[in-house]
Order: sequence, then C-alpha cells, then structure tokens
Amino acid sequence: MSQTTKRALEASLKNLLLQKPFEKITIADITEDCGVNRMTFYYHFKDIYDLIEWSCIEDAAKALEGKKTYNTWQQGFLQIFQAVLDNKPFIMNVYHAVSREHVETYLYKLTYSLLIGVVEEKAAGMQVNEEDKNFIADFYKYAFVGVMLDWIRKGMREEPERIIDRIATLIHKDIEKALEAFKR
Repeated sequence: MSQTTKRALEASLKNLLLQKPFEKITIADITEDCGVNRMTFYYHFKDIYDLIEWSCIEDAAKALEGKKTYNTWQQGFLQIFQAVLDNKPFIMNVYHAVSREHVETYLYKLTYSLLIGVVEEKAAGMQVNEEDKNFIADFYKYAFVGVMLDWIRKGMREEPERIIDRIATLIHKDIEKALEAFKR
C-alpha cells in the first residue's frame, strides 16, 4: 500500500507540473489532486523535494535494472537519458525551479551506481585499491553528469543515442587503461 500511495502522490505532482510551474505547486495541491489528506503526504515524504528525490531515484532504478556491466553500460545510460526525456516536463521544472545541486546530486548517485559496477567488473583479478576504483568511477561520473546537464540545459534536443555513441567512442577501453595504471 505504501508504494501505491507514493506512486499516486508522484503522479499527482507530475500531473500538476503539466499545468503550472513547480514553484506554484503546494502540498495541498498535490494531496487534493491525489485525493488524500496532508498527513498521508507527510507520512511518506517530509516535503515536496523529498517526493522529487524519491521519484527520480525510483525512475533511475527502473532505468538501470540489470544494466551495470561493461557490456550493458551504454544501454543503461541510454535508458537514463530516455527516462529523463520521458519525464521532460518534470525534469525541466525541477532543473529550473529547484537548485541545480539537487539535479546534480540525483544524477551523481545514479551514474556512480552504474559506473562502479563497470569498474568492479573490469578490475576483477587485478590488484587495485578501492580508493583508486572509486576515483575512476567518480571521474567518469562527473563527465557523464556534465554531458547530461548540458543536454538538459539545452532543452534535450539532441538524440540520446547520438550522445551515448559519442561517449562510447571517447572512453572505449579507457576504464581498463585506467585500472592498469592504478594496479599495485
């Protein structure tokens, strides 16, 4: 029941974002649209930003499901881009109304999760410090998030497939090279 209520609140927020800007939406608007009382909202979320973060994390988890390997990272990132594109009104409102830091934090968590899986897979059998593996994943995380934020800032006009193909060209075999350089 808890997930159902959270999803209903999320759907109400996304519905309201099609009608008015984020900064004009209140918890009362969301609960009225959803048909629940304010206490129900506060049982699940501490504020609207908490609802946004939960929504982004849930969408991301669905997008990345099973896509955290070297052979599937491109598909995982493409699905992240597609999830962002599918929620364009929501993302654009959040990007412009909420501090950019919220969007960055969400994207950093999401991409790090995918990248550390790839780094760990490629590091199998190698003697590489955890700190160095984390550094490699962080490096690529910042690059990917920078590209995605620029794409969002420009209105999501470029095809995600083209962006992923270009990224893949740049980093082909680079994770392995980085791991080799950090081997003990």
